[in-house]
Amino acid sequence: MRKIIWMMSVSLDGFMEGPNHELDWHLVDDEVHRHFNDKVRVMGGILHGRVTWELMAEYWPTADQDPASGDIEVDYAGIWRDMPKYVFSRTLREAGWNTTILREVVPEEIQALKEQADGDLVISGADLAASFLRLGLIDEIHTYVHPVVIGRGKPMFRAPDVRAGLRLAGTHTFGNGVVQLRHEVVGHEVVRSSGHEGGN
Repeated sequence: MRKIIWMMSVSLDGFMEGPNHELDWHLVDDEVHRHFNDKVRVMGGILHGRVTWELMAEYWPTADQDPASGDIEVDYAGIWRDMPKYVFSRTLREAGWNTTILREVVPEEIQALKEQADGDLVISGADLAASFLRLGLIDEIHTYVHPVVIGRGKPMFRAPDVRAGLRLAGTHTFGNGVVQLRHEVVGHEVVRSSGHEGGN
């Protein structure tokens, strides 16, 4: 059975972007970028939320036509264009570049995607991943911890009602200090609030 893998870059204090969507703290050198290329090129598809898909679609479809793009960026542009993509959105009307629009996260439909895919599916974006995590649809979490503290921003984990058991499956340290942590999800439950927190 194919897996759904959540891949996310995160600061040491747990944020995936700054308060104004800043990503300038990401330490993506050639080694890290090449690693991402090699991981994604063998995937069976990419699962995007609308915001992430639109950000990717603004740049990657034509990135290999930019004279300033290096070989690694040119390589990823082709990978992204050709890869089957699924964007989850209730408002998006059309999406090009081998992209299918899905309106809701329906477990039965996700199961069908896994069965049809030519490889594992990778999910990007904190909000979409929170929906998948809440439904128990994520098989592995690959966290790329960047050696920086940014203080505030959007946290990676946005499902405070979910408790998930994880098993460390491997680590990798890059030359620039980024550390990849690979965890398998081995347990999952949605924890309901008792309604008694935070007051008299």
